[in-house]
Amino acid sequence: MTRFLALRFARALLSIVLVVTFAFVVLRLSGDPALTIMSPEAPPEAIAAFRKAWGLDQPIWLQYLHYFGAIVHGELGVSMRDGRSALTVVTERIPATLMITIPALMLKIALGIPAGITAALHRNTLRDRLLMAGAVAGFTVPSFVLGLLLVLVFAVRLGWLPSGGDERWSSAVLPVLTLGLGGAGILARFTRSAMLEVLGQPYIRTASAKGVPWRLVVRHHALPNAAIPTVTVVGFMIGSLIAGAVVVESVFSWPGVGRLLVVAVANRDLAVVQCILLLVSATMVMANLIVDLLYGVLDPRLRVSTAAAH
Repeated sequence: MTRFLALRFARALLSIVLVVTFAFVVLRLSGDPALTIMSPEAPPEAIAAFRKAWGLDQPIWLQYLHYFGAIVHGELGVSMRDGRSALTVVTERIPATLMITIPALMLKIALGIPAGITAALHRNTLRDRLLMAGAVAGFTVPSFVLGLLLVLVFAVRLGWLPSGGDERWSSAVLPVLTLGLGGAGILARFTRSAMLEVLGQPYIRTASAKGVPWRLVVRHHALPNAAIPTVTVVGFMIGSLIAGAVVVESVFSWPGVGRLLVVAVANRDLAVVQCILLLVSATMVMANLIVDLLYGVLDPRLRVSTAAAH
């Protein structure tokens, strides 16, 4: 088991390093921050001084070594826009992002899992078709389109909710709905598929043939075995809480990390962009690691096979 955990942690660290490296290279090959921040009309001497001050005049491999060394020491750079620590700039926005992403995650789970279970238990009925039609509509409509539709209905036509900003608690309702409805559709589809696969297994038929009440068969045999693929999807959703809010925060002018990322990319604020990408990659990797560990809790057979392998 110790070796299993060590391999998972090593894979997690390698994934973070690869994401950070890829982001570092792409950001520096995609344009010169000095020309964006100072404008191309600035004197050449000023642009050269800016590049020297931020180390942009050095070879890219040397910049990478300095950057990676700073990460190892817990330094994530300084914002080129306001001179503050990039970590401070990013962490200031995290509460706003969590304010909409955590309720959205709860909404996804509260709607998606029961809908998927209900659809599976009533396969090929009108209820199943209606639920899956709603699920398909939820995850196929782009989030910015769904957000604009919700604004049109609830903000423009009905006037019940504000169309953007963060002045009132009600401003979070439409972003939460936009994030939650699409994710609920994905979760419903995965839950239905997992349940149908489990319901077709021989041990389900055996339990039913022995006279076990159907509700107990579902509760004690079907649901636990269908939980593993569902937990995988939920884990991915947890890992993508920040990344998934980029479009929605831009649509609703929500002052979170996602909107900060868009602004930082447009302004070529390298340290802030790299800090956000590091945060996103670390969140997704840790979520996947937790899901791997939960597999052993949900299915004891995985613990046995892991112990036997090592």
